[in-house]
Amino acid sequence: MLETIGAQAKEAAFVLGKTATVKKNEALSAVADALVAKADTIIAANEIDVQHALEAGMKSSLVDRLKLTKERIEAMALGVKQVAELDDPIGEVIGMKLRPNGLKIGQMRVPLGVIGIIYESRPNVTADAFSLCFKTGNAVILRGGSDAIHSNLCIGEIIGQVLEEQDLPKTCIQVLKDTSRETATELMRLNRYVDVLIPRGGAGLIQSVVQNATVPVIETGTGNCHVYVDDSADLDMACDIVFNAKTQRLGVCNACESLVVHKAVAQPFIKKIAERLQTKGIELRGDEEACSIVETILPATEEDWGTEYLDAILSIKTVSSIDEAIAHINRYNTKHSETIVTKDYNHSEQFLKEVDAACVYVNASTRFTDGFEFGFGAEIGISTQKLHARGPMGLLALTTTKYVIYGDGQIRE
Repeated sequence: MLETIGAQAKEAAFVLGKTATVKKNEALSAVADALVAKADTIIAANEIDVQHALEAGMKSSLVDRLKLTKERIEAMALGVKQVAELDDPIGEVIGMKLRPNGLKIGQMRVPLGVIGIIYESRPNVTADAFSLCFKTGNAVILRGGSDAIHSNLCIGEIIGQVLEEQDLPKTCIQVLKDTSRETATELMRLNRYVDVLIPRGGAGLIQSVVQNATVPVIETGTGNCHVYVDDSADLDMACDIVFNAKTQRLGVCNACESLVVHKAVAQPFIKKIAERLQTKGIELRGDEEACSIVETILPATEEDWGTEYLDAILSIKTVSSIDEAIAHINRYNTKHSETIVTKDYNHSEQFLKEVDAACVYVNASTRFTDGFEFGFGAEIGISTQKLHARGPMGLLALTTTKYVIYGDGQIRE
């Protein structure tokens, strides 16, 4: 079964790799229109998934991540249209240099080929992944989680129908109906056809892929993201940033999971933010000093400092200096997104230079770590590794290069 799917994807990738930019853009625009036009069909499929999730006792933050509404489908379609409007990197020649022997040597951006994506609970990934892969000439094989299977299959089918109408292979996107671990493992080892594998989901999924795959993996990461409130911070600004980063959406990887506060401002700030977070029912777990400031804060354990909750829970750590804050963050973070709230320029520069993460902010919410917000139209995931791609992965991250050499009869002596 997967051998057939892989072979079809390889053939589709060859066709797509030589498809003109204007043709790809027309198809993407048609896909975006179809998603909006068939929103009711998508929502009906999604309601089946949501109902199953509720019956299975899935926590509310994850149900929210699974749920599609007309507004979210419209946003999904807008992302596809934005990808269509972006410059096509395929065929771009970069770094052309003339050698002393007369050879001209440069690098041309080319598709990766066939991309496999294993993901959980987020049906918007189906459209996002397709649009980015399609624009960069890559065929994609999608293996979503069982909790979103009806939504994913519906979106995939709509996209496939549009591709056929555009005289393009519908196998440019293939959504696996079998969501078993066995099928996932088989996809991880489909080296003959799959060029790159990208996991999107929780720590368990990502580690499973990294440990079991023989296909090259671009590792996307979990998000134990911190906000550090410095001793010079504007506390009103800090309160707004923490509140947004924690509560705007609980079940996303760029939500704040841990608050780090300088002891010089701990007393007023922790009282201030605790009162505001309580309006959203956020449970606070803190160190000894934090607990002494607000009596409703529960004692944190060592495990709390390294936990991505994806829930209405926030840990609070107090520190005596920016150096201690940076050391704490670098020890417990997942190298995703970190922010400092400060008026001190030197501290902001130190934080930017010394914090080890894909995205490091000054005076802004971690919730901006997102392909759409970064102007990529959508994202294939947020890479927390250091090879090839790091941070939100847009079009360039889905390309590789080959050397192109122009000569006029040179031979090597």
